[in-house]
Amino acid sequence: MADPLQFVDEALRELAERSLLRANVSIDSPQGPQVERGGRTLVNLTSNDYLSLAADPRVRRAAADAAERHGAGAGASRLLGGDLPIHRELEVAVAEFKGTEAAMVFPSGYHANTGIIPALVGEGDAVFSDELNHASIIDGCRLSHAERVVYRHADPGDLEGRLRRTRARRKLIVTDSLFSMDGDLAPLPEICDVAERHGALVMVDEAHATGLYGEGAGLCTEQGVAERVQVQMGTFGKALGSSGAYVAGEARLIRFLVGRCRSYVFTTALAPPACGAALEAIRIVRSPEGQALRARLRSHAALFESDLERAGTRPIAAGSHLFAVIVGEPDAAMRASERLEANGLFVRAVRPPTVPPGTSRLRASVCAGHSIEQLRRAAAAIGAVALEAEPEPPRRKVGA
Repeated sequence: MADPLQFVDEALRELAERSLLRANVSIDSPQGPQVERGGRTLVNLTSNDYLSLAADPRVRRAAADAAERHGAGAGASRLLGGDLPIHRELEVAVAEFKGTEAAMVFPSGYHANTGIIPALVGEGDAVFSDELNHASIIDGCRLSHAERVVYRHADPGDLEGRLRRTRARRKLIVTDSLFSMDGDLAPLPEICDVAERHGALVMVDEAHATGLYGEGAGLCTEQGVAERVQVQMGTFGKALGSSGAYVAGEARLIRFLVGRCRSYVFTTALAPPACGAALEAIRIVRSPEGQALRARLRSHAALFESDLERAGTRPIAAGSHLFAVIVGEPDAAMRASERLEANGLFVRAVRPPTVPPGTSRLRASVCAGHSIEQLRRAAAAIGAVALEAEPEPPRRKVGA
């Protein structure tokens, strides 16, 4: 009898030969500037817990209190009876935080992007997506059945040229604000200028910028375009130390999305403990303590960038807390990551399809909780292994 899963064996063998086989990477402690792994303490430069709030005692207590008051889970979708007071409390807090009329929350950023985009555009429409957008945005574009138009990374001129050529009924531009695999920022004012000239909606994914820019509200606020961006999406699972996601905008937009986002309508609501943790994290981020954490993070990032360059390595982009150092091929990136771990540093290799072929890299994220000594040691070690790998110049491929 033929084995119906034989194709799986063949695929696994091919991935292993190309150094692209993936497996979960376990840690044995809460997130933090250091983590326990395999009985060792490692400096953690792989986490998105940028403000070091995931293990903050106040955030943990808020999650526990929410579980006591509202239960461990919502039990149903919001529309079917899983709508709890803490969901509405969190949505009010997000809208105030973002300076919008309303907001709605999702179980994850993937739920948000794969629900919002198909709700806004469909057949006969066009969605314009930055070539380096996150996979959840790409999948949302695919699910929409709208024409998918991919523009060159952070290039408003290319975007405008593509908008001029479309005959679509409705046009949506969607971009990350901070690109997590390169560490650079989208030119949001210029994108909004282009959108307004062509009557397009703008959606910005603030996943890696929420809590860090614009007094914590995000890059839309930092760059002065919040009122020009119709759809502001972001997550609670990175700088805010919890899990889940939000979309913020005009009240009529949120009313529309509540009934149209399939990933919202047909899934169990965000768990109450995550809501409680997010509420407390937002409170911290909006306080003077939040300002101090952001200032510390900026100082750490500048130091780390300077030390990387001193070590003979230059990251792809500058100016954020995320650093990508090109190594080249997947096997070289994996060896570099293993060498760093052997030296007490938790820095992961990022390989295709997450990044384009030929641009496998070490991705290091600086967090507010790191010490200067930890960052200096990490920068020197990353520089040493990156120079040894001698990568080819990075190549980019447009595609969604």
